[in-house]
Amino acid sequence: MADPCTILIVDDEPHIREIVGFALRQAGYETLEAEDGQQALLAEQSHKPDLIILDIMMPHMDGSEVCRRLRQHSRVPIIFLSSRDDEIDRVLGLELGGDDYVTKPFSPRELVARVKAVLRRLQPAEEKTSVTPEPLCHGKLRLDEQRFEVFWDNVSIVLTATEFRLLHTLMQQPGRVFSREQLMHSAYEENIIVTDRTIDSHVRRLRAKFKALDAGVIETVHGVGYRLGSCG
Repeated sequence: MADPCTILIVDDEPHIREIVGFALRQAGYETLEAEDGQQALLAEQSHKPDLIILDIMMPHMDGSEVCRRLRQHSRVPIIFLSSRDDEIDRVLGLELGGDDYVTKPFSPRELVARVKAVLRRLQPAEEKTSVTPEPLCHGKLRLDEQRFEVFWDNVSIVLTATEFRLLHTLMQQPGRVFSREQLMHSAYEENIIVTDRTIDSHVRRLRAKFKALDAGVIETVHGVGYRLGSCG
């Protein structure tokens, strides 16, 4: 049996850490806690958690800055917690590299469902199916689902779990235009509802990562959705 996943809970409010920790342990996960951003960075470096639940509004170093620093070297999945539900805050959190965003007050059951959904996207391909999939290739773009790796002309591109699933969906049918709703279903599970802006945020981050290599990967079809470009 595989070892249980370890979740790092980062929040300056002890009762929030207690509620979240209890719900996750009841679901079979192991938990770690940090009460501020500096502790979170040290815990990630020391323990390499499988996922981080990260409060945005914290003293000294807020969650946004923690995420920025983590994304310089790590693709660990991040679910933001915030007491603010403004769309611009949600979009900003996702564009910083978060995989999901949950607002306070929240249902512990929903949070656990979101944790499961994000971790399921990282599940090795051989555990999902008895057939080991071949890497997907399109022009200079290559995606290896089994190893969770993406390359542009042999240069490795580090993607979050959500970005990876979105790109995987587009690569499965190059040229097909996917609506935002279809991309939502490919990236999110457990009947979790996200907005069109959420998908747009992930697409913008994907484009930015490839733009650094002068690579145009995703095309917009106005009024419809997105499709994979020629990748030549």
